[in-house]
Amino acid sequence: MDRGQFTLMGSTVCVMLCLHFSIQLVTQHYLSWKKPKEQKAIIIIVLMAPLYAVDSYIGLLDIRGSTTFFTFLDSIKECYEALVMAKFLSLMYTYLNISISKNIVPDTIKGREIHHTFPMTLFQPHTVRLDHKNLKLLKDWTLQFVVIRPVCSVLMITFQLLDIYPSWLSWTFTIILNVSVSLALYSLVIFYHVFAKELAPHKPLAKFLCVKGIVFFCFWQGLVLDMLVAVGVVKSNHFWLDVEHLEEALQNMLVIVEMVFFSLLMQYAYTAEPYRVGSVSEKKKE
Repeated sequence: MDRGQFTLMGSTVCVMLCLHFSIQLVTQHYLSWKKPKEQKAIIIIVLMAPLYAVDSYIGLLDIRGSTTFFTFLDSIKECYEALVMAKFLSLMYTYLNISISKNIVPDTIKGREIHHTFPMTLFQPHTVRLDHKNLKLLKDWTLQFVVIRPVCSVLMITFQLLDIYPSWLSWTFTIILNVSVSLALYSLVIFYHVFAKELAPHKPLAKFLCVKGIVFFCFWQGLVLDMLVAVGVVKSNHFWLDVEHLEEALQNMLVIVEMVFFSLLMQYAYTAEPYRVGSVSEKKKE
């Protein structure tokens, strides 16, 4: 068995494990279907890990694909990431009984202070009071990524197909997307800090780490691999691939392995236990 076959076999096992853990959790929610609005959002979030794993596995199977092909695969993951962020915020709003569209904000949470940090203080006061307007602003900061990510993906793929994709344009898209996703994650962090006490029974930190962890690892390990290639640490001397495709293979392989751990973490963070009839949490409420 050569190195390529061993890598593919190991990746196949990891994808199957990720699918097993994720399907098991989704099934548990369907068997305990009690709060559709919450559980629909949870299922969309839970499916993030297997989608990333399968997407990366396809990239590993066709590792000699074109740049456009890999951009397309990355776009699938990142567009779904945008959807997950929106659903995560929606889930938190549901827990708190907040409805921006219906102008429902419980009186108990109005007037709380939101403390912004640099560089947001360049555009916002350092401290603002929580009200319907500021809650809507936090929501808009998250949802802007849901719009910007698909638009950028379509433009990137179109430019590559037309063979007009210079490096400066690639960097422009990278900067736009990084600013966009950073703003979305920032709004989620602010939301968590403001409502940490009310959200505590719902394991908000574990839920948030599942989402942010996947985004964090995929993004930063990609940058690290870029730097390792640039300084010549990652080479293709002993492989059947050129260095560009080798970098893609390493990224896909790392994502596949990481998704196994995130699918396990989601079993704890997004457990179906609170929705089961006669669960411990239900008895406590009674």
